[in-house]
Amino acid sequence: MTPRLHPAAEAIALPVLALAGGLALFGLFVWVDGHSPVQAWTLLFLGAFGDAFSLQNTLQRAAPLMLTALCVALPARAGLTIIGGEGALVLGGLACAGLPLLLPLPMGSAGTALILLAAAVAGGVWIALAGWLRQWRGVNETISSLLLGYTAIALFKHVVEGPLRDPASLNKPSTLPLPEALRIGSIGGFDVHWGLVFGVVACLLAAWWLGATTHGFATRVVGGNLRAAQLVGLPARRLIVVACALGGAAAGLAGGIEVAAVHTAANASLIVGLGYTGILVSFVARHNPLAIIPVAILFGGFLAAGSLLQRRMGLPDAAVPVLMGFCFVFILASEAWRGRLGELFVLRRPQPGAPAGASA
Repeated sequence: MTPRLHPAAEAIALPVLALAGGLALFGLFVWVDGHSPVQAWTLLFLGAFGDAFSLQNTLQRAAPLMLTALCVALPARAGLTIIGGEGALVLGGLACAGLPLLLPLPMGSAGTALILLAAAVAGGVWIALAGWLRQWRGVNETISSLLLGYTAIALFKHVVEGPLRDPASLNKPSTLPLPEALRIGSIGGFDVHWGLVFGVVACLLAAWWLGATTHGFATRVVGGNLRAAQLVGLPARRLIVVACALGGAAAGLAGGIEVAAVHTAANASLIVGLGYTGILVSFVARHNPLAIIPVAILFGGFLAAGSLLQRRMGLPDAAVPVLMGFCFVFILASEAWRGRLGELFVLRRPQPGAPAGASA
């Protein structure tokens, strides 16, 4: 009989081993480039968690990753593979920056809530479109969400560089800055904005929705066995589109927070791959909203440590994306060991009567 690990243990062991494999391959990459792998691993840790400044930088970078990871995780629990979070993020940022230019808004927390709601709606509608195309037109959601992401970026650039461009932005086209009263501030005396709280709360709410509500349970049933869900009368199409809309709303909210808390305007600084990094975060977390929180912090740390690697070791800017790429490859490869990981760790007993040293 093939030995098996407990499913919960395997769910933790597979991502951990995949991350270890990615770090090991990154060490080899650094060694080939003439540097010490141990130094690179040490600087990754110090740049992410070595002191208060590094930790605050890590948490600030982790905030949008939690939300863009939900854009992958929630549709995945409904059985879809959505990778268009980058498009939802930039449209959310555009909606956040553009709403005060189109409508008079109350200043203060009410106005901030409205611009963040606009960001969430923009992202939700965009990703829901991918779910709708899958369910009513049979278009593969992975391809459609990816192409919709490119479309969203093109639309974003057109609007920012055209109708909503601030005439004072010369070398870097931007919208007009948000009024000070609409921006999101920092938490207490720390250099971490309130977007981190939004991200953690969103993950907690997503976990509650999936685990403690009838609608979330029905969504998981649809993702586990679509045919069975249809046979028992569940509205599978509607559940899938709603899951896509919720995931897209999370990514759109990430874009709105980046504008309201970091950039103060919509510009090309939003297009830095946070939506694509969210894909990796979600896969490492195995689409579990609670696991997304620590994984996002880990990868936020990798992003925060990039500048330290560049200063101390002379590694290029692409070093951290290379590390993330290695981790993603190992995460995808680890799926082949799901249900079989016990073969690596559990010794097989010899059959009765078998020669000494023979395995079952």
